[in-house]
Amino acid sequence: MSGPERPALPVVIVGGLHADARKAAVARLLADVPGSVVLHHDLATATAGTVVRTVRDATGIRSAGEAPLVNDCACCALREDLVPELARLAHAGGTPLAVVELWDSVEPKAMAEVVTAGGFTVTGVITAVDPALVLPYLGNGDDLAEGGLAAAATDQRTVADTFARQLEYAPVLALADSPQADDEDRELLAQLHPTARRVPIGRGDPAGGHGDRNGPSSPLARAARAGFDVDAAAAAQHPACALLPAEADAHGVSTLVWHSRRPFHPERLYAALEDLTCAAARSRGRFWLADKADTLLHWDAAGGALCVESAGPWLASLPDAAWEMVPPVRRAAAALDWHPEHGDRCQHLVFTSPGLDRDGLERLLESCLLTDAEYAAGQAAWERLPPAFDTLLEV
Repeated sequence: MSGPERPALPVVIVGGLHADARKAAVARLLADVPGSVVLHHDLATATAGTVVRTVRDATGIRSAGEAPLVNDCACCALREDLVPELARLAHAGGTPLAVVELWDSVEPKAMAEVVTAGGFTVTGVITAVDPALVLPYLGNGDDLAEGGLAAAATDQRTVADTFARQLEYAPVLALADSPQADDEDRELLAQLHPTARRVPIGRGDPAGGHGDRNGPSSPLARAARAGFDVDAAAAAQHPACALLPAEADAHGVSTLVWHSRRPFHPERLYAALEDLTCAAARSRGRFWLADKADTLLHWDAAGGALCVESAGPWLASLPDAAWEMVPPVRRAAAALDWHPEHGDRCQHLVFTSPGLDRDGLERLLESCLLTDAEYAAGQAAWERLPPAFDTLLEV
């Protein structure tokens, strides 16, 4: 007769480039969930060829070790070492919550997917944020490597785009108590990720003190066990069905949501890229180029830098038989945007920033669309337009 199954090990992932806020959030969880354990891989030692792993609880470090780099990649070493460490914790039993504290520039999406693929249940993903640092980090176009934050020798990410992804993926934002933060800072955070649950790191639940192993009392501890759907989180980030912010304007911060059913002229849009990229602290969405009618293009800008890439085909360009292979969430998103002539092809771009020049931005975007005469010429003529984006898309 087989023995009893070992209890499941709930895993919460806590990340963020705001290291002080992240450490405070992790300390709060250790204090509020007795018996919880933190796993952390320090990638700062990658230049020496290893990643340093520590396992600690509220009393201090329980164990430490090193993992060699994998293909000269510290983040790859983290991926390969994390699941076996979680398995050891689960086998030992007695741990009500495993807190995976990510190193500064590690993004939670990849780690949540690694943990789930390893057979563990991710019960929460939390990004820790100092509200006063949101705009400075969103505006920082420096490469991670310049600040010693690169996760691999080939890491070409910037501080701004990394921070934006950390912020927007997590359904829970743990907010540091920041005396320097003002209403504009808090409004910017709210508009960048309006669906996030914002939880103060605080000092625990004033009504209940510490929780027990079955019922953590603090708001942050409850958020860590609230549940997390990896597939839904990935879909919410995909440009075809992303949950983008809505129109907003408060405390000096604005979000412009811009739609159009007309394609962009590739040359005019390319000429305007610098002005459009610098018009807002953050912009994202999907767009349609006249000469690339089948390709859904992803717009992702932060820190004065823009990433444009193909996100696959528009559903309207696929044969009916291929629709069965498309996830339901993607089909539902396309249905909301469906047009009798163009299908799901559209412009849906969102710009968020303090001091946003909404009127000027709308005029610039409209000037990049096909004119009435160009539009009337039809698809065959559009396809002969100069392919201005081929170099950017590495076609």
